[in-house]
Amino acid sequence: MKLWILVTSLSLSLLILSGCGSTPKPADKESAVLDNSLPLVTLTKNGTILGMKSVAFEWNSITDPNVQGIFIYKKVPNAEGISELVYYTTIQSRFSTHYVDTAVNPDTRYTYTFKTFSEIGEGRTSREIVVNTLPVIESVSWIHSITGMPRVAKIIWRPHSNQKVKAYVMERKTLEDEKWEQLDIITGRLNAEYIDEELNDNYVYMYRLRAITYDGITSTPSVIVKVITKALPNTITNFSATRSIANKINLNWDESVQEDFVLYYLYRSEEINGGYEVIAKLHNNSFVDKIEANGKTYFYRVSAVDKDTLESEHSQNSIQGMTLSAPEAPSIVKARRVGNNIEINWSKTDSRSVSYSVIRSHRKGWFDEVSEEFTQIKSTQFIDKNVEADSTYSYVVYSVDINGIKSDESVRVKIVIPESDEIIQMKSETVEEESKIQTREAKKDTIVTASEDLDLSSL
Repeated sequence: MKLWILVTSLSLSLLILSGCGSTPKPADKESAVLDNSLPLVTLTKNGTILGMKSVAFEWNSITDPNVQGIFIYKKVPNAEGISELVYYTTIQSRFSTHYVDTAVNPDTRYTYTFKTFSEIGEGRTSREIVVNTLPVIESVSWIHSITGMPRVAKIIWRPHSNQKVKAYVMERKTLEDEKWEQLDIITGRLNAEYIDEELNDNYVYMYRLRAITYDGITSTPSVIVKVITKALPNTITNFSATRSIANKINLNWDESVQEDFVLYYLYRSEEINGGYEVIAKLHNNSFVDKIEANGKTYFYRVSAVDKDTLESEHSQNSIQGMTLSAPEAPSIVKARRVGNNIEINWSKTDSRSVSYSVIRSHRKGWFDEVSEEFTQIKSTQFIDKNVEADSTYSYVVYSVDINGIKSDESVRVKIVIPESDEIIQMKSETVEEESKIQTREAKKDTIVTASEDLDLSSL
């Protein structure tokens, strides 16, 4: 080895020194001059050393002072598999005994010949030297995948035994892909694990590994390992919501049979395609949504969540729930004054009605209006016996169901009570008396004179 290093260093020095001039090249076949006196190039006993991307040659020393250098010829297989020896390069010193060709591919057959040359001609061609570069190293001997993980794939392998390995290339492919994708480079021969994250749920991925050496050689791919990521929990079934319960919506669904089930997430929105927010995280498969509003509508979704926080599909599973609506308002059919009372009659418009409520509003003269409510009316009639003259009364009626839910108000009816007869009589007498007084006063002020007493001389 020391000899190789020493000779190689010497060869490089001589090449550098001789590089100032032009590089000699062999003459054409027609004009070439054969000098049989020049020695043949003969390889040493271990004259070829093969690599994957290099071939090294060592030949015996050339002592003939007439030799100026060595021509090297090379045959490279072409696409058709047919090629011929052609001039390749020149060694410009007879003292050189080594040459390394790095323009080769792994596991490929090449042919070389050598020929010395002098100032006047070229020596004889050496025998053909056929070499086959080494195949690329194999990948790791053992590789394994861990499947069924949530959106993650884990690949482990046995570190490569070749100490020239400096890193690994992880490649990935799905069933839909045509080509392998280089996923990452893992530095360090002893590294033996890779975790691929942010994967699709219940999806098939394939992985393989290549080793990279310090001199840039990439190994053959390893065996292919397959990973199937964990599936989402099963979608919730038989999800239902009530629509006829006062001030609440009851929600129920089938219990999850997932082995690693943890929680249910319950979502709610005011619109079916609106923004849903989580309103409860539950262990039980039911929920009571208490709502202080009549006929209030909400849309719900529910999902199952497992121990890995994977959540089942729920975006296509919306249901509508609603609190009990208010009963229909009664229909007033009659409103009249009967003697000194006011009588209001209505018809039942909703079978849910169990009682009625009447709100009476009273305004007398210029005073403010005063309202009063009468509840628990079981019939469809209300008689107002507390009626005053010179007043305006208005009435609205509500239906009330068994839950105490009150309907919207009925149409409003208004009845005006005029002044009483006694007041009208008193006012009439007062007006008549005032009229008499005014007449008497007028008579006092007016003097009627008889005609014969009239003095007409002034006319």
